[in-house]
Amino acid sequence: MRKLKLDELNRASVTEFKAQEKLPVAVILDNVRSMHNVGSIFRTCDGFAVDQVCLCGITGQPPHREIEKTALGATQSVKWHYYADPLKAVAQLRKEGYTIIAIEQAEKSIMLNEFEAEAGKKYALIFGNEVNGVSDEVMKTIDHCIEIPQFGTKHSFNVVVSAGIVLWDLFNKIIVHGS
Repeated sequence: MRKLKLDELNRASVTEFKAQEKLPVAVILDNVRSMHNVGSIFRTCDGFAVDQVCLCGITGQPPHREIEKTALGATQSVKWHYYADPLKAVAQLRKEGYTIIAIEQAEKSIMLNEFEAEAGKKYALIFGNEVNGVSDEVMKTIDHCIEIPQFGTKHSFNVVVSAGIVLWDLFNKIIVHGS
């Protein structure tokens, strides 16, 4: 088996990417402190053609050297907004018709494998701070909470890993299988 070269991948240009249909998902980063995590999430959102990213609170904003180190240019392709208060991001996305979902371990959470994405719906996924998770204030405003099943000794995944798992799952359910 031969690995493909970069020029064989037929990747969209930034202009083509901005014009193409997007996964009906917004990602909200609620006080994510690591710039490398922010950049990696931008890159993941580019990979799944996510509609937009909302950076909130202490979450770093482009342009920033540490974000760009892992984003590899995805801050240029993915639409993003900054909100000092994550509650304002939630309110804005709710006004735009998004269903608000925290990715968190909580009472009455729905396991990711049991979550059924509905065709034609838009989803805003909230990923929280690396230590404290999604803030209590934001948790009071959500429509649903999704939890990623885990079977090891640790109690959480890194926020970037969580974003990759959940975005792949929704991409698979919405785009690949057309839920």
